[in-house]
Amino acid sequence: MDSAPDVAPGVPESTGTLELVGRLTTASNATFLAMLGETEVVYKPIAGERPLWDFPDGQLAHREVASYLVSQVLGWSVVPETWLGEGPHGPGMIQRWIHADETVEPVTIVPEGEVPSGFLKVFDGFDEHDRVVTLVHEDTQVLRRMAVFDAITNNADRKGGHILPLADGRRYGCDHGLTFHDEPKLRTILWGWRGLSFSEEELSGVRAVLAGLSGSLGRELAAYLTGREVEALGLRCERLLAEGVFPRPEHDRHVIPWPPF
Repeated sequence: MDSAPDVAPGVPESTGTLELVGRLTTASNATFLAMLGETEVVYKPIAGERPLWDFPDGQLAHREVASYLVSQVLGWSVVPETWLGEGPHGPGMIQRWIHADETVEPVTIVPEGEVPSGFLKVFDGFDEHDRVVTLVHEDTQVLRRMAVFDAITNNADRKGGHILPLADGRRYGCDHGLTFHDEPKLRTILWGWRGLSFSEEELSGVRAVLAGLSGSLGRELAAYLTGREVEALGLRCERLLAEGVFPRPEHDRHVIPWPPF
């Protein structure tokens, strides 16, 4: 892989010194809340990435930036502004901080079979008291777009906590380090549309990404992903367009991230 630029293509370079405000202790990797001038950001230094058996070391930040580039081509604002930059602990991912509305739950657990209006069932399971419960998520256009984005990027870690809801109905996705593997890795809690047909808007988004791979998007992604991963991205887009439906869970591997929240 070529060495990545200091700032992601297509992302304006921010000026000023990154100042740490605090650490997000619930994150798997070193993750900090920081200020860049007057802007609140998340900073994930590459040095703080935990090694994984199925993803190469030191590349999670690159995949987060690549995810933002794909989101930009889609035009759906799935991913907040994201780039590579320098911080107190070395180079890493920097992303605009999103103030989520904690009173909104795009993904939740309800008593068995009691799916609220406007929600879709994902699966039944057991809670900590061994009661049967049902995991559900919103049936909205913005969340459908996120599910399409996850299928395109082969997101292996779409937990409920990786969906940031705003009170005005917008939904942002975060934590996209486990993306773009060249083998099938889709693990998500957004299975409610499995097997349903894509809308024309969703198909147009997939076409835009596929077309972009032979142009500026492909050139930009080459700084963050291997050639094999970019090729696999194109093949996924072609398959999604040919099938025309949301992916169905594959039964020979784990398809739900754990824990789901």
